[in-house]
Amino acid sequence: MKLELTSKERAQLRSEANDYATIIQIGKDGISPETIKVADMALEARELIKLRTLDGAPLGTREAADMIAERTGAGVVSVVGSRFVLYRPSKKNKNISEKLKSKQKK
Repeated sequence: MKLELTSKERAQLRSEANDYATIIQIGKDGISPETIKVADMALEARELIKLRTLDGAPLGTREAADMIAERTGAGVVSVVGSRFVLYRPSKKNKNISEKLKSKQKK
């Protein structure tokens, strides 16, 4: 099930992800179970990840973002061009989710 984010949360997460490097690329093979596994592990470790679809990918960027978000339980933060950002609170490493909560209280 995909995580739903408010527009305020998305804006905060988008600004947080600005300096992040792309860590996963989706190419001509599309989204494999291995891609989902890597994205799941990255979300647990980092909470916020940036991905990219390459020109030869069988899916569009929005389709890829929605599919990975659905399969990992993440929320789609943004989709711009060939890049997209996903967020899911971690069970152990709560760096970003703690920032999000503290900003919401202000």
